[in-house]
Amino acid sequence: MAISQMAKVLIVTHRTEASGLLEALQGEGICQVLNAEEAIVSRDWPELAGVAQRPKGIEELLGQLAKSILFLKAYAAPQKALASIFSPRAIINEQSYKKIVSDREILKVIDQCEEVEARIEKAKGEIENLCGTVEMLRPWEALETAVEEIGELRQTTSFAGLIPITQIEQVEQRIGELGGAVELVGTTGSKCSCVIVCLKACINEVQKLLRSAEFEPVNFESMTGTAGKLISEHSENLRRTRELLHAQYEKAGVLAENLLALEILHDHYTNLLNREQTKGAAPATVQTIILEGWVKEKDYTRLEKIVRGFGASSLNRIASAEGEDVPVEIENKNIIQPFELITRLYGMPLPSGVDPTIFLAPFFALFFGICLGDAGYGLVMVAATALLIKKMQGDKKLVWMLGVCSVFTILVGALTGSWFGDAAQQFIPALEPARKKIMWFDPLEKSGVIFFLKATLVLGYIQLMSGLVIAMGHNLKRKNYMAAIFEQLTWLVMLNSIVIFGLSKFGMVPAGVGKFFGWLAPIPAVLIVLLSCREGSWGARLGFGAYNLFSSIFYLGDVLSYLRLMALGMVSTGLAISMNLMSKMALKIPYGIGIVVAIIVFVLGHGFTLVLSALGAFVHTMRLQFVEFFPKFLVGGGRSFEPLRKEYKYVYIKNK
Repeated sequence: MAISQMAKVLIVTHRTEASGLLEALQGEGICQVLNAEEAIVSRDWPELAGVAQRPKGIEELLGQLAKSILFLKAYAAPQKALASIFSPRAIINEQSYKKIVSDREILKVIDQCEEVEARIEKAKGEIENLCGTVEMLRPWEALETAVEEIGELRQTTSFAGLIPITQIEQVEQRIGELGGAVELVGTTGSKCSCVIVCLKACINEVQKLLRSAEFEPVNFESMTGTAGKLISEHSENLRRTRELLHAQYEKAGVLAENLLALEILHDHYTNLLNREQTKGAAPATVQTIILEGWVKEKDYTRLEKIVRGFGASSLNRIASAEGEDVPVEIENKNIIQPFELITRLYGMPLPSGVDPTIFLAPFFALFFGICLGDAGYGLVMVAATALLIKKMQGDKKLVWMLGVCSVFTILVGALTGSWFGDAAQQFIPALEPARKKIMWFDPLEKSGVIFFLKATLVLGYIQLMSGLVIAMGHNLKRKNYMAAIFEQLTWLVMLNSIVIFGLSKFGMVPAGVGKFFGWLAPIPAVLIVLLSCREGSWGARLGFGAYNLFSSIFYLGDVLSYLRLMALGMVSTGLAISMNLMSKMALKIPYGIGIVVAIIVFVLGHGFTLVLSALGAFVHTMRLQFVEFFPKFLVGGGRSFEPLRKEYKYVYIKNK
């Protein structure tokens, strides 16, 4: 429910214990370790900031593991599609993990994978070349002359090649006129394979003629024997190479049984690499490694316990330097925690700022529900999120957040009478009395539209005022009373005075009350001009103060932005009604086919509408938080707290 308090720590450990200590810290995942460039101790003693050493051996091994895993995945047994989406990581226990990590024999699989992969690539290349050669020789299969005999003689020369069928008669005639001859061998597609013989004295004229006839020469270089014999030899080689390739595929399939072990090793060595990189980048002396970093105040005792387990290591709490970039971590509990996702997407607040999560959560859930606004869609989302929560691995904050938002969607849909649009009226008239009984207003009727418009404007105004109240409370907490009064309180008084005065003109507030607030509004306006900016010369102060007062018009634009809630809610309902209309039209198809088509249209149509509307609801609701709400009180730019922790890409350790 707040920004975590951070403690700056300095851990000094002997080199012989550094790796073990870092592994313990990584296992707990509570301490962020700074490198030599970030550490204050390096600034005070530059000689400690040594050159970071790259663990090249581990990097190379990880590269080999990644390559082997990618290779074997093509030959591993396919996972069920649903399982691979929900649970992409293999679930193993800690004992199995340790057993595989300690087994050095598994690393031999890497060499075997490289060998098999090289053989497969070589065989594929040979097959491609052989297929190309056989394809090239096919048109010449009827040629009885050995291919090596085609070429230059003492008085004549010969060419082998392909000529378009449309050109062959003309070429034969012209070659004959030049004292040569054309022997047709066969055809391939729209071309003829032929051998052309001519006197050397006429070679230039013949070549010119062949070029104009789109002649494609064929090269039999390094080949001996007739084309038929060559086709037979190459076909046999092709058969043997394909058998060899198949055998290598089978070997790859056997090796793929070790895929999980290689994935475990990849995760293990990735974590090892992170530790070694952290150790190599930390300030150090000849015998010691200095780990400067941050830990959450509540985790300091746990850190002490870890360090005490290493006899040649010590832990000290140190003061942060002036202007040092303190990392930020936000902590919320229960139903609020999933909404931290929105805060993190925006960016972490400053260490001295406010965690907006608890304030945005109710607004976000309600606004999402208004945008989607259909109880039927909400029920589908509840079921979908429940399934995902049960089946998914890893961080489920997004799913939990959507689950909370779907509850509000059901509530808003019930109050507006939207259950898959007007499905109740169209297909189940018996439910109509129950729908109307819990229905509050119809957003598609004139009175309902006006009420919907007013409700969204009021909700938007409440959120904007909440932002100012949050900012004022934070300034009061920090004892920054001038900012609380002249940057928030004055705005709250002025804006609400203007609103109350305006409402009195429509008879919604007693005239006397409206008149009082009408006289009150100029007072905070003057204070905004005079004191909202309190630095620089008086000319600059008044100039910025006047600009700040003028910017009050932007509040009108901010409030009007919340009309998108109504627009999206009405669009969702309209799309749902359209799908029901198409389903009802499909029912008219005879012979019982209409029922099947109607069900398909209903399911697919509402599924499409749900996805499209939910995406729009999420994006636009998030935009309202980022653009309208957060700027009223939140200053971003905080640096996220990133402790050294173990990361797993391929496996999920059950014991953890």
